[in-house]
Formats: sequence, structure tokens, C-alpha cells
Amino acid sequence: MEKPCSLLVHFDKGSAAMANEIKADLEGSDGAAKADAMRRAISLLINGETLPQLFITIVRYVLPSEDHTVQKLLLLYLEIIDRRDPAGRALPEMILICQNLRNNLQSPNEYLRGVTLRFLCRLSESEVLEPLAPSVLANLEHRHQFVRRHAISAISAIYRIQNGDQLLPDAPELIERLLASEQDASARRNAFLMLCSCAQERAVAYLLSNADRVTEWPDVLQMAVVDLIRKVCRSANRANKGKYITIISSLLSSSSTAVVYDCAGAIVSLSSAPTAVRAATSTYCQLLASQSDNNVKLIILDRLNELRTTHREVMVGLVMDVLRALASPNIDVKRKVLDLVLDLLNPRNVDEVVLYLKKEVVKTQAGDLEKGGEYRQMLVRAIHSCAVEYPEVAGSVVHLLMDFLGDTNVAAAVDVVLFVREIIETNPKLRVSMIQRLIDTFYQIRASPVCACALWILGEYSLSLSEVESAIATIKQCLGELPFYTLSEEGEATDSAKPAQPVVNSVTVSSRRPVVLADGTYATQSAATEIISTPSVAPGSLASTLNLRSLILSGDFFLAAVVACTLTKLVLRLEEVQPSKVESNKACTGALLIMTSILQLGQSSYLPHPIDNDSYDRIVLCVRLLCNTGDDVRKIWLQSCRQSFAKMLAEKQFRETEEMKAKAQISHSQPDDLIDFYHLKSRRGMSQLELEDEVHDDLKAATGGFTKHADDANKLNHVLQLTGFSDPVYAEAFVTVHHYDIVLVTVINRTKETLQNLCLELATMGDLKLVDRPQNYTLAPESSKQIRANIKVSSTETGVIFGNIVYETSNVMERSVIVLNDIHIDIMDYISPATCADVTFRNMWAEFEWENKVAVNTVIQDEKEFLDHIIKSTNMKCLTPPSALDGECGFLAANLYAKSVFGEDALVNISIEKQHDGKLSGYIRIRSKTQGIALSLGDKITLKQKGGS
Repeated sequence: MEKPCSLLVHFDKGSAAMANEIKADLEGSDGAAKADAMRRAISLLINGETLPQLFITIVRYVLPSEDHTVQKLLLLYLEIIDRRDPAGRALPEMILICQNLRNNLQSPNEYLRGVTLRFLCRLSESEVLEPLAPSVLANLEHRHQFVRRHAISAISAIYRIQNGDQLLPDAPELIERLLASEQDASARRNAFLMLCSCAQERAVAYLLSNADRVTEWPDVLQMAVVDLIRKVCRSANRANKGKYITIISSLLSSSSTAVVYDCAGAIVSLSSAPTAVRAATSTYCQLLASQSDNNVKLIILDRLNELRTTHREVMVGLVMDVLRALASPNIDVKRKVLDLVLDLLNPRNVDEVVLYLKKEVVKTQAGDLEKGGEYRQMLVRAIHSCAVEYPEVAGSVVHLLMDFLGDTNVAAAVDVVLFVREIIETNPKLRVSMIQRLIDTFYQIRASPVCACALWILGEYSLSLSEVESAIATIKQCLGELPFYTLSEEGEATDSAKPAQPVVNSVTVSSRRPVVLADGTYATQSAATEIISTPSVAPGSLASTLNLRSLILSGDFFLAAVVACTLTKLVLRLEEVQPSKVESNKACTGALLIMTSILQLGQSSYLPHPIDNDSYDRIVLCVRLLCNTGDDVRKIWLQSCRQSFAKMLAEKQFRETEEMKAKAQISHSQPDDLIDFYHLKSRRGMSQLELEDEVHDDLKAATGGFTKHADDANKLNHVLQLTGFSDPVYAEAFVTVHHYDIVLVTVINRTKETLQNLCLELATMGDLKLVDRPQNYTLAPESSKQIRANIKVSSTETGVIFGNIVYETSNVMERSVIVLNDIHIDIMDYISPATCADVTFRNMWAEFEWENKVAVNTVIQDEKEFLDHIIKSTNMKCLTPPSALDGECGFLAANLYAKSVFGEDALVNISIEKQHDGKLSGYIRIRSKTQGIALSLGDKITLKQKGGS
């Protein structure tokens, strides 16, 4: 088995000549040469060499050396070598070292004493430590704190080894007396930790007797106090819980930020009273404002988010304190802050939150912020969420956000226009002002998706005569003069809008330059350039308002079809609100002229690509509709579209409400659960925090708050049998899945013999890594042992853990080996259903580069049944609303989404069709940023899609 080491340094493989060279340097009298030889020997030992011939040489020539560097290297050498024989007993040669160690412990040099005491912490051989115990105890009274603190650590290590309490039976009592008189902070901490691990009742008694002076202790000792309180309160004995809470509360005012952070987490674990939670959250908010490290801020925000899930009502009052963290320049911190704040909104604080977010939006206009566009997009989405949940605040922000419709960041502008579209439907009182504002700012829009959505809003919500006329005039102004192109005398097509611009002067400049032809020869090329000087164009002039024209001339015929549909709706509505038929006919004629000009442009050779069939059919439909309009068609265009949008919003809100109800914790109390009525208790000596804690515990007991909601059957699914029932050693593993896989292996000795040096040897395959190797154990007859192994998981790729159990018995000299069953790490343990907006899903789908395409191959013949089966098998969330899946058309398309514990996104698109023979065909496409999750999820779907379990 590979031996663990703290540092792995590259070194050349050892040889007999190198060993002889090291031996010769060790036998010499030069101290520097001895130190260099010791370094080379240690490097060889770390790289796997044994060098048994050097031990006696080191004992003879290195032990007597008085050089402190050589002595330190000697201790490192003794720490690395094998100090036990194959039977597990200490080597006889180690006795030769004892006298040298005793001399070091009595040396007048403090450094030599300290490093020797530190070396003793690594020894576990009682035969070597027994003669050194008196010298170790004598160092507790040394004048130098460096020696005392390491002497305490050595005593603690010796006391914890097997039979260590027999070597130093009175160690806890000595350490307790030392703790009362010691002045050095590190020595006091070591002494307190020794009592916590070896004599916990003495540590608790010392803490409670000095409870009023804990705030005066050094921070390293205060950290140890917090750890002790956590450890004690996890046990069944919680008699002094009130006193512990008082101590933790007093430490919240410590000058050390590390102590304050630990206390905030400890007080929440001790008490769920509102006062305790409020103190913890206030502490976290203070740390959030005072710490400059972004990693610290992210960790604190994670703690606050954990508190939000259980104590939301307490954290609501601290929303503004959390919002101040938006001053951080880091975009990840800003994102976490906004996500946390949106979950803490209520009618009392929403106005303040929206006002603060408005100020942040204004700051992004300065342009000196890092990733200002992305931050503005996050703010727009946050304000959007606030306005959807609390419509009364929409009026205070919508006009400000509409100034960003022309934002250069297209994603932010799209978010703004989607926000405007939703608010104008849900807030009818704002409709008039929003339509007028949209008409005034329409010429600033430069992005095609934003123009398309803005045009739809104008077509649906321009209801009055003035609004309809203004909308038509704005669209015509943004399209410019017709036709879109003209043919010159030479037959060249040019933009018809360009000659309309005033030309002041025109100068032709000729230039000649040499060029290299394809055959390598030189030639002279002449070029004539016409320079046209024009006066400066004002922002509101023709050149700055032709946004629709420039987009259509770039070949965006989808936007051209949207323009045609919008004009059609506006003309139809104008016929309803305009009493004069002449004006209606004039508007209709103008709209038809625009549509025919677009069709002419699409079918000409002016653009490199002709108009697509879908856009062509849509524009032709609009032309026919304006030429011959029926009542049914008019109703569809003027009412049904808006009704469908309102229905979509209502369904979206209903789905979000249902998800919130599903997330809500439902607690049930058992009929025979004990409820302790605090009103009948004596309140003498109890603080207000203790009283609140009693009340809160009673409420949780009555409502089932202490009930464990974990599914026991699901836990049993993670228990895996590793050996057979007839094997001498029975083993089973329980896998706990988190960022680390914690494999807890229970080993049972089914024989009548003692198993020595029992070792669990594990190896991994895939993106798995064994963090630490389990140590050797001695297992008594018919006894059991739980062995914990930490497996680091770096991605969601399926991995395998395999290994064996090795042990020795007194009867058989050879080691026995039992091969274990493989443990397969399932990708389903790492991903969980999640939700995201449709725009976010599409952006990630276009951005992610890894795709796995799986063909549908199943015996299931119903489309929805197959979709439900895939959702259940992959543990993903269906983003497609149920209304979009209704009906029996023989086709089905749905988007699924999930997120891994490592923050990876998994996107799945299912597109299936029912064939004439009743079978389903199609593809399941998986996209992700990393290869592992795409491949593993594809394998899982391939395995499960046939309808098996």
C-alpha cells in the first residue's frame, strides 16, 4: 500500500553508489556535508527507497552531532522511516534513539527542545515514549513559551495513543492546573484543546467557571471555546444550553472577525429563537460590509441564504443591510445579493428595495463600472421580478428603464422590452404613459429583437386615435422614404434614402499604388474615391431615426414581417376609432405601399440573400387582409393575440405559485410527540433569549418542526453490499453525496479471531480522487468498525470506486484479501431539477459547445408518457408549460433543465413524432458546458428510455 506523505518532491532514483556516497558524508566530520547527506536521504525515502543500511550509520555518527540543523533533519528522518516490524511491534533499534531524544528534551537550547517535543507528537510507539514521559512533563515548567506550548501538544498526543492514559495518568489534572496559570495564548489554546479531546468534563467546568471572562481571552482560545460548545451541544446533554448561548452572544462583540463568524454560525445551531437568528444575521451583514475579500463575501452570502430557508421572517428586516453589498465590484457577489434580496421581498420593504435598485441602475450609466452592461441586465431582471410580484411599484421604475431600450448591451435591452411588455398588460393604468414613452424612444432602438417586441407592443396596446396615428407615423419615419432602393442610369442599385441627405461638397481624389498579382509580378492599381462632406446630423434628424430601414436593408426580413403585422393591426384599429373613412383609406394605402416595397426589396438583387418563404407568406397575408377584411379575421388580429398573451402570463404566475407551494415546508407532528410547556417551568435565572428559545422549540414540536423529512427508503438505496454473507469479513457502504462523496464503510468481523492490521484499500476510476487513505485497525472477534473515506468529485461524470479489504490473523502469517464489489457513482445523485427563464435557456443553448444527440428508441407509444418517463429517469425539470403540451397532434417538443451540485447546467431538448405504426421517433439533444455531464446524461437516457426501471 502506498504510504501517505505531506509533500512529494521529484528526486532521482536511488542506487547503491548514491547510498554509499550518502553514508560516507554522514561518517565525516563536516556539519554542512552531514546536513546535505540527510536531505538527500530524506528525499530518497519520500520517493519510496528504503535505505535500511543507513540507520546504524545515522545512529553512530548523526546522533552525537550538536548541529541544530542536523538534529532537525534527524527528526524528519525518524518521522519518515518505518518504525515497526511486520508484526506491528516497535523496532529494537528505536530504543537507541531514546537517549538522544531525552538529551534533546533536557537541552539548554529552547528550539531543540521544541522541535523534539513536536516530533513526539508524531510517535505512536509506547515503548519509545514510556522512558521519555518524565522529561516531557518537566518541560511544562520551562521558562520559554515555545517549549511549553509544544510540551502540551506532546502530552495530548501521548495521552490519546493506545494505553497512553497509563503512561501519563494524571495528564488532564496537570494541564488543568497549567491552564489556570499560563499566560501565553498559544499554550493556553493547546491546553484547552487537550482538555476538550481527552477530558471534556474538565474543559466544560473550566469554561463555565470563567464564563464572565471569556471576552477577555485571546482569539485563538475563543475559537477553541466555540468549537467545544458546538461539540457539547451536539451530544444528548444540553443541560447548560442557556449558559452556552450567553457565552456565544458575548463573543459576537469580539475584535476578531474569525471568532465573530464562528459565533454567528454556532448561535444559530444552538438556538432557533428570533433573537438569536437576528443576532447572527446582523453579524453576517456587518462582516459583509467590512470584509473586502470577494471569497469571504460569497461565503457569508451562502450562510445568509441558508438562514433564509428556515428563518425568512427574521431576515426580512435586514434586506437593506444586505443590499449595501452591491457596492462590491465583483459581479458574482452582486448576483448572489440580488438573488437573496428577491427572496426576502414583502409589501413593507419592496418600495425601499426598488428605490435602491433604481439608484444602482442610474450608476451603471456612468460607464466606469466593470461589466456594467451585465450588471445593468441583472438589475433590470431584479426590478422586473419586483414589479411582477408587487405591481404597485411598476410605475416608479418603468419609465426609467425604458430609457435603456437603445442599450448597446442587447441582452439588457431585451430584458427591458420584455419587462415593458408584461407591465403594460398587468398594469392598465400605466398603458397610456408607457405607449407615449415607447413612441418617443422608439428611434433609439438598434437591436432587431427589441424592435420586434416594441412593434408588437405598439400594435396591441395603441388603442386611442392619437396613439394609433403616432405609432403609424413613427414607423414610417423609422422606415424612411420609399422605395428602399433605386436603379441608377448605369443599372446599379442604391439606397433611395441617401440622396435625400444634404450634400455640401463633393471631391474626387485619385490614388495609385503597387500591387502583387497572382503570378508574383507587380502592377499599378488606380483608385478614385469620392469624398462627400455633409453638415453634422442632429440626434433627432433623419439619419438617426432610420433604425428600421437599416435593419431591413441588412437582410432582416423577420423584422420586416413584424413591421407588416404591426401596420396591419394599427390600420384595422384605426378603422374602428377613426370616424373619417378618408383618413383610414389613406393609412391603409400607405401600409400597403410599405409592404409591397419590402416584397420588392426581398425579391431584388440589391441584397445578397432573398426574402425567406415564411416572411414572404406573412407579408402577403397582411396585404390580402388589408384588401379584404372580415369580422372574424378582425377579431383574431385585434383581440385574440392579446388574450393569448394574457393567458400566458396568468399561466406563468400560476406555475410560479405552485412551485412556491411545493417548496414550502409541510411539517406534521406525531400524536405521541412530547410538548414541553414552558409556562409551567420556573423562569428564575433565564434570559430573554432562553425564554424565546423555549417558546420556539415548543412551537416546532407542536407543528412537527423537529420531524425528519428525509426519506428513509431513499437512504437505504445508498447502502451497498460490498462482500458476501459467507465471507469472514462482511462489509457494506453508505454513500453520502455532496461536493465530496463520503463513503462510510461498516466492517464486521464474523470470525472468532482477532483481525490485525485490517485495512480498507480503495481506488477510483473517472473524475474521482481519494482524498485520504483509511488507516489500519485491529478488529476484535464479532465486533464491527465504521471506516470513513472521502472521495473528491470534480465533475458530474460517472465514476467507479473499487478495492479490497486486507487483514492478518495470528494463525496465518500471510495477509488475507477480500475483493469488494464496485461502487458506481451515479450522475443522478449530483443533479437536481432547476428552473430558468426561456431567454436564459436559449442563451445557454447557443453558448454551450458540448452536445450529445440520442436517438429515441422506446417501446412507449404515447408522447406524454415518454416525456414523463424521461423526466423521472433524469431527475430534471420540464420548462415547457403544460398548456403547450396539450392536444393530440402526433408531435411533441419540450425543454428540460437541471443543475448539478457543482453549478453546472444541463440542458435537454426532446423532439419526438408519432409514426403511422404507433412507434415514437425523434431525438433527445443534451447540451452542457462540460463534456462529462453531456456524456453521462446521454448514457443514462440511453439506458432508461426503453421504459425500464
